Amino acid sequence: MSFAPSYVHGTSSTPLLGETIGENLRRTVERHGDREALVARSQGFRATYRQLWELTTQVALGLLALGVKKGDRVGLWSPNRYEWVVAQYAMARVGAILVNLNPAYKTSELEYALRQSGTSVLLLSRGFRQTDYRAMVEEVRPRCPELRTSLVLDDDWERLGAQGKAVSENTLAEREASLQFDDAINIQYTSGTTGFPKGATLSHHNVLNNGFFIGETLRYGAEDRVCIPVPFYHCFGMVIGNLACTSHGACMVIPAEAFEPLAVMEAVQAERCTSLYGVPTMFIAELDHPRFGEFDFRTLRTGVMAGSPCPVEVMKKVQARMNMREVTICYGMTETSPVSTQSFLDDPLDRRVSTVGRVHPHLEIKIIDAETGAVQPRGAPGELCTRGYSVMLGYWNNPEATQGAIDPAGWMHTGDLATMDAEGYVKIVGRIKDLIIRGGENVYPREVEEYLHTHPGVSEAQVIGVPSEKYGEEVMAWVRVKPGVTLTESELVAFCTGRISTFKIPRYWKFVEEFPMTVTGKVQKFRMRELSVAELGLQRAAAIQTA
Repeated sequence: MSFAPSYVHGTSSTPLLGETIGENLRRTVERHGDREALVARSQGFRATYRQLWELTTQVALGLLALGVKKGDRVGLWSPNRYEWVVAQYAMARVGAILVNLNPAYKTSELEYALRQSGTSVLLLSRGFRQTDYRAMVEEVRPRCPELRTSLVLDDDWERLGAQGKAVSENTLAEREASLQFDDAINIQYTSGTTGFPKGATLSHHNVLNNGFFIGETLRYGAEDRVCIPVPFYHCFGMVIGNLACTSHGACMVIPAEAFEPLAVMEAVQAERCTSLYGVPTMFIAELDHPRFGEFDFRTLRTGVMAGSPCPVEVMKKVQARMNMREVTICYGMTETSPVSTQSFLDDPLDRRVSTVGRVHPHLEIKIIDAETGAVQPRGAPGELCTRGYSVMLGYWNNPEATQGAIDPAGWMHTGDLATMDAEGYVKIVGRIKDLIIRGGENVYPREVEEYLHTHPGVSEAQVIGVPSEKYGEEVMAWVRVKPGVTLTESELVAFCTGRISTFKIPRYWKFVEEFPMTVTGKVQKFRMRELSVAELGLQRAAAIQTA
């Protein structure tokens, strides 16, 4: 019996870019040098493409003066600031591997990322919110032997540029000429089911082309101004945001160091933005803001909603109330640079709000039976796999994890359950991986469980995601305490605070004597979730339709 297989290939008459990020930026500067490239509203900063190029040159020379070699890992630990963008392109121009560090990291996470990547130079801001980054770096420095230099953006930025004056621009030109587009350029840490984050390693070719084709799909031109409230440390900010803009001569607008709905709406109006990004939580916060009605969104045309399942009703409101008639949904993962599917501007409205679109140009997608590996017929759920230019080089210094994620035929196994209809539209229906996506942040239950298991009073902890109207999902822990021990929710929250990222700390806690189990002794997390939805009264959140 024949059937249409759940396999598609994104054909395109537009070729892939066979160049480095620096070469691509140079071409944009030649075409659009006098156009505005970057605005950081909280810093009062503005630069044209020509000025941006000059800044990246200064910082690139400064990195060379510090002895940064091709392939050296340079960490960047900062919220969204103009220096982040400049450093991103400067590092690409000298062939350094940018190590993205989450602004929410606590000491244990910072130490792990610096040690595992072998970071030798670290650029950091003084701190973020109540966190003192400088003190944290000094705390972990003795355990990070490869970290030889750290520079504070607020204090050392000008000095970094001044140091570069001792290096000739010919030296930089020679370094740039030695780079290849398949060179590793970026390490992004994704939490692992083993409890240890894995460093997805991406090349110029991976991220430049993904950013370029996202911009092509959104029909970006030099007249576009893109409001980017999503974090740069994540692919959403640095690829869907920055690289989609610079590959098209569009302007990057940073509304604030971190997401603030009022700052976003002010930026859209004052900067006459044509495109706006966000995870669903961000759009909900803007739509629900008491001052929403004061702002003029008429300049908006398009944008991207991604990072976690996108509620259909939110998409409709964004289109109707924020004038984002051509808003699209993107789907992907860090390991695929990140976007694999996207809704297209001319897709029918119902497909644009209820699916994650179709395969991206030059990529392949198939949906398989996770047990047998056989391609599923159209409409049947299975694991979504991606192949093509976007698939990462591998996990940094972790060949075993790489082999477990990318099969011998080059397919990246996402762990997401999806269906594909007759026209190739994809819908995400669940996850094989035990992954929680809370407001765009990935939380792997095993990582939180392993930390809770370090508490002397905890016998066993099981962590699940439960539905949330605000964040898509919230973290919940079921805990069995040791005999004779009494533990409270507040004690466990205090135990987590400052040691694991705030977004990983469970919002809900349940103390139990036992867990729902299969006959073979495996914990039934789906059953835990069902019971928790009922007990917490989350049926309304659970009923929200997503793409």
